[in-house]
Amino acid sequence: MDHPFAGDPVFDLHVGGKMQLTSTVPLTGRDDLSLAYTPGVARVCTAIADDPTLTQHYTWVPNTVAVVTDGTAVLGLGDIGPAAAMPVMEGKAVLFKQFGGVDAVPICLSTTDVEEIIETVVRLAPSFGGINLEDISAPRCFEIEERLKQRLDIPVFHDDQHGTAVVALAALQNALRLTGRSAETTRVVISGAGAAGVAVAKILLEAGISDIAVLDRQGVLNSERPDLNAVKRALARVTADRFDRRGSLADVMAGADVYIGVSGGTVPEEVVASMAPDAIIFGLANPTPEVHPDLASRHARVVATGRSDYPNQINNVLAFPGIFRGAFDVHATAITEGMKVAAANALADLVGDELREDYVIPSPFDPRVGPAVSTAVAAAARRDGVARR
Repeated sequence: MDHPFAGDPVFDLHVGGKMQLTSTVPLTGRDDLSLAYTPGVARVCTAIADDPTLTQHYTWVPNTVAVVTDGTAVLGLGDIGPAAAMPVMEGKAVLFKQFGGVDAVPICLSTTDVEEIIETVVRLAPSFGGINLEDISAPRCFEIEERLKQRLDIPVFHDDQHGTAVVALAALQNALRLTGRSAETTRVVISGAGAAGVAVAKILLEAGISDIAVLDRQGVLNSERPDLNAVKRALARVTADRFDRRGSLADVMAGADVYIGVSGGTVPEEVVASMAPDAIIFGLANPTPEVHPDLASRHARVVATGRSDYPNQINNVLAFPGIFRGAFDVHATAITEGMKVAAANALADLVGDELREDYVIPSPFDPRVGPAVSTAVAAAARRDGVARR
């Protein structure tokens, strides 16, 4: 029977879902069955019961990540619930496999309660080598990730925060190199103080960029604002407060070197035009960037978006598969700030001498990406003391 949207290529591709499980062992007769299942499997179970570390050798656990969501912040669609989020989680899982050789299981939870999400993931954790949190709305996502990191000894990574931040930093490093800027003197405006905006600001600080103004719908985050939650207030103290940046987007865009949009909305052309010469504009909202690339190109030297139909796509798939691949390769207990910065540096280095205005970040289909990121992340895990081998 035809499905309701038969003939639409997008829906046709999704019929039956985008993934399936396959066996890695033969099951062609009694001998195969006795090895893969009973009675042979009992010997493996007994050995693991005696030494739980053997799961690292005799199960799929060390190469498998749970992709966990509650469906509250899906793509640009917002709070669409766990059932509607499944196609995105399936997509994430197949990207893990294609670009990192990592097995992934999509898990959509029918709760938005912070405590219930944390407890559910903790109870599921023995089945997985890592947890990828996905499309959970801010500010709950910050607490969920932080508390899971405290309770689990496997990598926990909120991709909406850190994947975006890693790729944005990589592209920005090359854009600064192209325009002759230094991190120490660059002035950045980040529009959006949700998961991605907070993480981008933090990784830029880690990379030595300190003059940052982060905005939400009410304007620049500064600690004197009475309406800020704890996450935003803490961010204000280490960003705009340092340089007494305050006011509206128009106030802080005048003379700014870099604009990074992770919020949606539209920036008026006169505000874009007020930026410094050779400006850098990353409009990352999908499908409609905060500054349309055609408009941005009239006023900026380097333009990036989240879209695949324009140059310089800031795509999380450049980061998360390789980050988990590297973490799994050394049995890391966590993903550190050092591992994230190492991933960004590895991505930036791949551009090398080919650097130009329309090529500040490699393509997701560049076969060097996954190995470069995973190698850098594994080395950083060892440096940071979180590698178990």
